[in-house]
Amino acid sequence: MAVKDRVHVPEQPAEIRKTNFLEVSLGYTPELAQQEASRCLQCKIPTCISGCPVGIDIPGFIKEIAKGNFEGSYKILKSYNYLPAICGRVCPQEVQCEGLCILNKIGRSINIGALERFVADWADENNIEYENENTKFQFNISKAKDKKVAIIGSGPAGLTVASELGRYGFTVDIYEALHEFGGVLTYGIPEFRLPKSIVKKEIAALEKLDVRFFKNIPVGYAISVKEILESYDAVFIGVGAGTPKFMGIPGSELNGVYSANEFLTRINLMRAYKFPEYDTPIRIGKKVAVIGGGNTAMDAARSALRLGADVTIIYRRTEAEMPARKAEIEHAKEEGVKFYTLATPVKYIGDENGNLVAIECIRMELGAPDESGRRRPVEIPNSNFILEMDTVIEAIGTEANKFLLSQFPDLKTNKYGYIITDEYGQTSNPKVFAGGDIVTGSATVILAMGAGKKAAQGIMKFLSENR
Repeated sequence: MAVKDRVHVPEQPAEIRKTNFLEVSLGYTPELAQQEASRCLQCKIPTCISGCPVGIDIPGFIKEIAKGNFEGSYKILKSYNYLPAICGRVCPQEVQCEGLCILNKIGRSINIGALERFVADWADENNIEYENENTKFQFNISKAKDKKVAIIGSGPAGLTVASELGRYGFTVDIYEALHEFGGVLTYGIPEFRLPKSIVKKEIAALEKLDVRFFKNIPVGYAISVKEILESYDAVFIGVGAGTPKFMGIPGSELNGVYSANEFLTRINLMRAYKFPEYDTPIRIGKKVAVIGGGNTAMDAARSALRLGADVTIIYRRTEAEMPARKAEIEHAKEEGVKFYTLATPVKYIGDENGNLVAIECIRMELGAPDESGRRRPVEIPNSNFILEMDTVIEAIGTEANKFLLSQFPDLKTNKYGYIITDEYGQTSNPKVFAGGDIVTGSATVILAMGAGKKAAQGIMKFLSENR
């Protein structure tokens, strides 16, 4: 059976988009969305669903798009996922739902992410509101709804817990340390991939569930953990893993050396790319090196490029081992980001004023696979070389916020400092639940949301059994 080619999603041309922070993908039109949706085979055993961490009825919402029933499609989506406009933009569908699409065997999978985004955007443009249904739940929660739940962190895990509990009528308060809500959705992902207006609209929908939001309140400082535990019947920790890791090589103290966390937070949360319209300056040199090969590295590189720099990504393995989404790598290349693989910095070189002027690197080769399954990079002796750079952005990973976790009594963590939970997010402290990167380490938005859904179920069960 012949299968039509995947319908291309319109994008800003590379030469134009690299000069602005507007969204790269322009999204499907209704006509294009219907064309793409009509490719779905409506499998009797939809393998795509098993690849979705929140279990969306993927064939169901796509079938309604094909029929032109966009409102019906939106209602199906929203019943599983309260943040479809976000997920449609940033989730790695190619290795999750799309990766399991049966069409991969004879062509290209359905563009599930683009269809999810289309439906969510269409609903917003047409002022379609999702009417929450009183879905039956397996636990008797009718007498537990007077219980109060605190959520620490307003990232994807915390927002998902809030949406799940809020739709069942629980009292939910979210505490955010920063001055904007959204966690990594706001401070970590650039405007050209996820507009902040989208995040704000998705969060505003939660307020209709009577979820209360409190910002500028770092738990452990502005309010004690003891007070939180005494004031609420259950607590969810969804603070992510936002503490940056550093290479720790000589010269790390030089002016011009950033962590990707600081760099992206200044740009995304504090709008440094609009300085002086926004009063957050950011120092960008003419030649920028980004260390790393993940999505954060791509975001940092493409952001620096848009600020006028000549940008090179330095990665210690080959491009084939890069953990970043393939689409992000291709977008970076199209926009002019250079790639220097099989190399890693060993020293940052500064001038007499303490400013970075160059990076000393060493060439690498791939050895035997490490615990991640990728071949381990091994230094090639005496292969050092110098690259002239005046800015470097280290995007080599993050770790847990050890101070906050240390404030919780009886909270067990693993050797990496991440919280240990059961499958429903319950920790060693029975009334404390956790999910997202603070449990798994750096992962994806949709995996954090999946953990949030599980944790919400765990919290409801806990509250219903401890009335």
